Amino acid sequence: MLFERPDSGEKAILVHLHTQGMDEREDPEEFKELAYSAGAEVIAFIEISRYQPAAKFLIGSGKVEELAMLVKSLQAELIIVNHTLTPSQERNLERALECRVIDRTGLILDIFAQRARTHEGKLQVELAQLEHMSTRLVRGWTHLERQKGGIGLRGPGETQLETDRRLLRLRIKQIKQRLEKVRNQREQARKGRKRAEIPVISIVGYTNAGKSTLFNSLTDSLVLAADQLFATLDPTLRRLELPDKGRVVFADTVGFIRHLPHKLVEAFRATLEETANADLLLHVIDAHQPERQLQIEQVINVLQEIGADKLPILEVYNKIDLMDNIKPQIQYDDQNRPQRVWLSAKSNQGLDLLIKAIDQLLVEEIFTGTLCLPPEYAKLRASFFAAQAVQQEQADQQGNSLLTIRLSQIELNRLLSKEQLDRETFLTNYSC
Repeated sequence: MLFERPDSGEKAILVHLHTQGMDEREDPEEFKELAYSAGAEVIAFIEISRYQPAAKFLIGSGKVEELAMLVKSLQAELIIVNHTLTPSQERNLERALECRVIDRTGLILDIFAQRARTHEGKLQVELAQLEHMSTRLVRGWTHLERQKGGIGLRGPGETQLETDRRLLRLRIKQIKQRLEKVRNQREQARKGRKRAEIPVISIVGYTNAGKSTLFNSLTDSLVLAADQLFATLDPTLRRLELPDKGRVVFADTVGFIRHLPHKLVEAFRATLEETANADLLLHVIDAHQPERQLQIEQVINVLQEIGADKLPILEVYNKIDLMDNIKPQIQYDDQNRPQRVWLSAKSNQGLDLLIKAIDQLLVEEIFTGTLCLPPEYAKLRASFFAAQAVQQEQADQQGNSLLTIRLSQIELNRLLSKEQLDRETFLTNYSC
């Protein structure tokens, strides 16, 4: 007898599995937050302990029977398992429980599908969902001719044609080709910023650490900042003027999470390359989170996976407004370079210290000197004033402008190259 998959629903029972393997340990509170973020109506939370996962159901057959009785009594429509299920385990549980079952990966994919707003973001989510779905096409799932909604089914949907393996492969190929164009466009934009010597600062961190709130506070932006997991999915870039460094670009990125599905990392490769090619990473950490060290390790793991772990990192300990006796401060390493900043992005405490620390890390050298500019360099003179680099100006008897300037070496090089002037030759001829 063929198994007809039940209709979708939001009334969910959460199943959290404890096993011996420390590397498989998940946080039950984080699991609940993921379910709420997906829009689930949690009607029960079940914790099960096993020495190791069972091959057929992940959990024992006795627990499956208990769970089946609970599903009927509570009229549950969905089971969410805080573990990675194999396709056969997912199918076996659905047959035994007679309701829809998704695992942790499917739950995260669904949240991403809800959060995607841009065309690129939707393509990336669809790619991850289709690749996840392709491993779960089994004989017997023939009653999928209608589009279905609900947790685990958003995004590409589940029609019979779309779940055909050949059409899936074709669609995956098309999406990868489109994302390759996106990657090339991003690469061209990055090359333009590098030619203009505009540094990129990428804000990374565990999900719900306060990255978007910090981004909004620094750049006066209106990026969605909500107290929920994965509130930000699509990357946002904004320019900002720093006191010494001049113009920089801040990038707000998607949050990381424990055991982030590999399919998501692969699908979001084009987006995550913004992080891998940054000049500085701001690693935002929820200082009030009891398990912040585990979260730090998970972020480092993802940075290693995308090749960004060797970039300069400034740790930003956020949410000190929720802590007692912690004041905004900069902590320095043994080379007197800023290592971490303690602040509150929500209350704007310590933002000035963060700007100071970023300036110190980005500015390798500051050029200070007096330039003697002939009248024909009036445009360059105006550029120095626009960059707020002029500290004093005088005029000599020949009508030359004597400018005392202070700005970063990179910004000086940028202004001179804009006028097609060689730095060494110019400074030799026009320094006073």
